[in-house]
Amino acid sequence: MIEATSCGGVVIFRGKILLLYKNYKHKYEGWVLPKGTVEPGEEFPDTALREVFEEAGAKCEIVKYVGRSHYRFEVREGPVSKDVHWYLMKSDSFFSKPQREEYFVDSGYYKFHEAYHLLKFPNEKKILEQAYEEYLELRKCNLWGNKKYS
Repeated sequence: MIEATSCGGVVIFRGKILLLYKNYKHKYEGWVLPKGTVEPGEEFPDTALREVFEEAGAKCEIVKYVGRSHYRFEVREGPVSKDVHWYLMKSDSFFSKPQREEYFVDSGYYKFHEAYHLLKFPNEKKILEQAYEEYLELRKCNLWGNKKYS
C-alpha cells in the first residue's frame, strides 16, 4: 500500500467558501477544496498555504487546524492510503485563479449551502461542515479577522 499525505484549506472570505472545478481531458471530475502533497521537509501548515496559492491563486492566512480526512483509491502502481490535514483559512479578497496545469478550469467563492452541494466528495463535505462551524463560532465571538484566535 502506498501511503500519501496532503494538506489543504477551507478558505473563507466574507462568509463564502473557495472551491475549484477540476476537468481532466474533458471528463467531469467535480468541485473540490484546494489541497496537495506535502513536499520533503515541509511543515503541514506551509503545505496547505502553498497548495491553496498554487491551485487557486488565493493568498491566505491560517486561522486554525480543522482536522484530518482519510480515503483510499487505486492507481496503476497499486492501492493508495491518503491522509489530508485541513486548515480553516481566511483570504482578503474574492480573487482566485485556477491552476490549469492541475486541470482546474474554474474557481470561485460560494455560500455554504452552495459549496456543500457542489462538493463532489463526502469527506470534503464533512470537513467543510466542521470548518464552517468553527468560522461561525469565531464570528459570533467577534474573533473572525482578529489576531486573538491565533
